[in-house]
Amino acid sequence: MSTGQGSSGNVLAAICSFFIPGLGQLVQGRPLKALLMCVLAVMLWFVLLGWLVHLWSILDAALYKPPMN
Repeated sequence: MSTGQGSSGNVLAAICSFFIPGLGQLVQGRPLKALLMCVLAVMLWFVLLGWLVHLWSILDAALYKPPMN
């Protein structure tokens, strides 16, 4: 899979996060960030602000730049 912003990997991750917040981060190999996104989205949906975290999750997955080795 390609790496870097705009790559097909990031597009796939953003699509995954569209359906389940945090899934895109999990696909990218970032389990702690995935857990954070999922937990925040679930908690905030109770006060009708979960959509903010959901959008943040999608953008974070789409704009992720892996660290250089």
